[in-house]
Amino acid sequence: MSGVARRRDRRVYLASHPVLFALMAATRGRPVRRLGSTVLVHGAKAYRTVLTRVPLDRTAAGTTGGAAGELAGAGALFDQDGDDHRGTRRNTAAMLGSVGVAKLRPLWMKVLDDRLPVLAAGGELDLVPLAAEIAGATAAELLGLDVDPVELASAAREAASAAARAHLPGPGRRRAETAAATASARLVKLIMRQRGDDTLQHDEAGLRSMIAVAAINTSVAAMPRAVAWACDDDLWEHAADPVLTDELLRVTAPTPLLPRVAAADAKIGGCPVRSGDRLLLIARHAADAHRRDPDVGVPAPARTAQLVFGIGPHACPGAGLARAQLADLLTALAPYRPVVVRARADRKAALPGWRSLTIKSRP
Repeated sequence: MSGVARRRDRRVYLASHPVLFALMAATRGRPVRRLGSTVLVHGAKAYRTVLTRVPLDRTAAGTTGGAAGELAGAGALFDQDGDDHRGTRRNTAAMLGSVGVAKLRPLWMKVLDDRLPVLAAGGELDLVPLAAEIAGATAAELLGLDVDPVELASAAREAASAAARAHLPGPGRRRAETAAATASARLVKLIMRQRGDDTLQHDEAGLRSMIAVAAINTSVAAMPRAVAWACDDDLWEHAADPVLTDELLRVTAPTPLLPRVAAADAKIGGCPVRSGDRLLLIARHAADAHRRDPDVGVPAPARTAQLVFGIGPHACPGAGLARAQLADLLTALAPYRPVVVRARADRKAALPGWRSLTIKSRP
């Protein structure tokens, strides 16, 4: 294993979510483990079973769908069923499919063309604001917004961060819930104002807000962490290989945990699950990110690497977009063979990530 790369990446967990990281590590000895009414799912087979065979409550509090509902009310992607759910997912996937990605690519390539020359001049570059600008520009285009990408990224990151803090137990929870409501309202207001459309329905605002939060927060978490690993392992000779992109996304697992709630009784890996039980799906462990370093020569099977994006009807429709953005970033950085000069973990982020990650060209 690469000690430097792995130790650096662990810092984002230990700084932002130390209790959760400790729980994940302490319970990973079994594929499935019950703690009260919560079932932790670590094993790849059990993880697949939950996402393909177990009915899930898409709107339960504490889940992704619940967060979307809190963000802008009911009616978005997650509280639909059957044909409506599949239809909305198809529409979202079409926006983020290969044709959609090709249309979006010039946006982030321009950002890279504008920001990376500082490395050629011997200067330093913080990858977090770079990733936020890329993510904000991409989300704005997807949502049809004429808005400053940095402003949109800031609003989406604050909404996610505030929502995550509001779900933590403790004496400050009521204050955190108020802050989360304020941050969510700011994002929704920004989207509705910039749309310039008074007929925009609340459920559509919810869907658009959810897309912004998901796309921006995962991108800002994923890209700097992946580049840091490439720097520490000096993987730049493989930058143009799509296998490296898949391997870096697998080991960094930008969304390391998927909170879900069972909507029916089931059995997962021999463990009985009751309707209403909370399920914590540990994508990081299902994809073997905690044990297996990125290896372009002998990569993890594609079926395993895909697990960080979910699977089946619960697969992330933005997986192709995430791969394309990271691949282009790695290719653009490769000529500089950068190294990390400073890194500061983000203690408030919704997803484990860096508050700043500064690189410079290798001497």
